[in-house]
Amino acid sequence: MLRLVKSICVGGLVALATTSCWELEQEVLTGLTQDELAASPRPELIDVLKQGAYASVIGNWGGHGGMWSINEVSSDHMAIPQKGADWEDGGIWLRNHRHLWAVGDGAYNGAWQYCYGIVAQCNILMSQYPTIEGLNAELRILRALAYLWLIDNFGNVPIILETDRGGNPPQNTRQEVFNFIESSIKDNVDLLPKTFVKTNLNYYSAHMILAKLYLNAEVYTGVPKWAEAEAAIDVVINSGGYSLEPNFFANFSARNSSSSENIFTLPYDANNAGGFNIHHMTFHYGNQATFQLQEQPWNGYTALEEFYNSFEPGDARRASLREGQQFAADGRTPILDNAVEPNDPDGPTLIFTPRINELAPNALRQAGTRINKFEVPLGQPNSLDNDFPIYRLADAILMKAECAFRLGRTADALALVNQVRARASAAPLTTLTADILLAERGKELFAEGHRRSDLIRFGKFNDAWWEKNASQPFRNLFPIPQNQLQANPNLRQNPGY
Repeated sequence: MLRLVKSICVGGLVALATTSCWELEQEVLTGLTQDELAASPRPELIDVLKQGAYASVIGNWGGHGGMWSINEVSSDHMAIPQKGADWEDGGIWLRNHRHLWAVGDGAYNGAWQYCYGIVAQCNILMSQYPTIEGLNAELRILRALAYLWLIDNFGNVPIILETDRGGNPPQNTRQEVFNFIESSIKDNVDLLPKTFVKTNLNYYSAHMILAKLYLNAEVYTGVPKWAEAEAAIDVVINSGGYSLEPNFFANFSARNSSSSENIFTLPYDANNAGGFNIHHMTFHYGNQATFQLQEQPWNGYTALEEFYNSFEPGDARRASLREGQQFAADGRTPILDNAVEPNDPDGPTLIFTPRINELAPNALRQAGTRINKFEVPLGQPNSLDNDFPIYRLADAILMKAECAFRLGRTADALALVNQVRARASAAPLTTLTADILLAERGKELFAEGHRRSDLIRFGKFNDAWWEKNASQPFRNLFPIPQNQLQANPNLRQNPGY
């Protein structure tokens, strides 16, 4: 018998980080003993069992205020301008953009809890079903993905295992966490299926995680691992299971589960797995009429003018940003903003302009191009049905290009970059530098959660850009959240805070 039940609060168990109780939704099987489940010839039972862990990854990744938000808004691509009292939010997003964040800002605690929520779910399942080899291998690598995000954002963090039993976990060094992620993947990857399912980890998506770890190895440990990164990427590229979609935007459509390019995705569903609401986060209130949305958008996230202008004419990826006059769903009826500021040169006609007059306190309501990468079908509620691509083949190709470039094979790197550009109808490049490579990653992977990490790896995260002065190198790590420091005396704050 298969039955789904919810476990609302798990306290004092194996996966507690620095709080006494995790609020979790856990899918469990009843009517089957562990031995029966381990011996079951029905793998679909295992698939149901592990979905509680994957649900925690879906979590708040695609929503406002978590891991995606702090990484994107702190980059040179995006901002959330303050429009009077609207989006003031205690100044947290202004500080995030300007690299002036504080240890008590709630978004960093939210990102920390998101990652440790994944760790908790994986640990709980492993402790309950320790003899199911394939399940445990997959969960260990899924847990490694959460630790990859933790090492990237926070540096020194506690490693919590399924065998741990409460208490305040000690803080591990970044090198120790790096080693843990590496061994978790290498020791278990051969037990993962060599299939091309996108919403669960497989042999190839596990190698993408390993490649990301090696790509940033010099940042994390001081020792570059370009050759190791390229070897892991080659496993993915040479698998034969992935190919570039002819249409760039097919990877982000409302029915993108069949994308030949996406490698690992979060399967959002407006009715059953909500939380992906980028359309509400970015579009103007009046765009409710454009898409016949069930609720009014929030008029928040905008792209920076310099980034918009970086696209060459003919580059299809420029349509990832919505610019110009806005119309209702019929495509003819102009949308008006009757609350427009008197100093907006466009008046009440809703027109998105690349230029943003200021970050705060009186940014114009219509200023800034908007995130237009993900399809928004007519009539959507406050969540989208699009699967979010954590990893896709174009990223893997550009990662291989970067490895080749770092290893001195510039001609190979150039050919790979041009392969990705050709799909976007962008003219082929004739030369390649580190800056060009970084810019190309930005155009291809805009709003997919990679930009902050890329900027750090290329040594550009502390540069000055629009409404942000040059920042200090310690800002390459976010602070250990104040809530976690207060809950766990074994934690020590990152330098500089």
